[in-house]
Amino acid sequence: MDCLFWKTCAHYFLHLIFPVFIALIFYRDNWKKVYLILLATMLVDLDHLFANPVFDPTRNSIGFHFLHSYYAITVYFVMLFFKGTVRIIGIGLLLHMLTDFQDFNLWCH
Repeated sequence: MDCLFWKTCAHYFLHLIFPVFIALIFYRDNWKKVYLILLATMLVDLDHLFANPVFDPTRNSIGFHFLHSYYAITVYFVMLFFKGTVRIIGIGLLLHMLTDFQDFNLWCH
């Protein structure tokens, strides 16, 4: 199988399946709610709508889109130091940034 197949598998695993493990391991009592919050953090990709073209497989999202900027990532990191939903959102946003980082930097282009 080619590199693009494995890149796509890793991307969707990190976006859709890995958050289930985070929710089950760290938030067992409310894992469904936490999983939905983690999925909702994918709305951060709405900033892609301001780019032209909207999707460019050769473009690194990190540092390009405003909600994927290093300033935004710093805010997402600071969110880890709060409790409750803010922390969960921070975890989801950082996981999203990690997913986009590996998607561009660790695979074929």
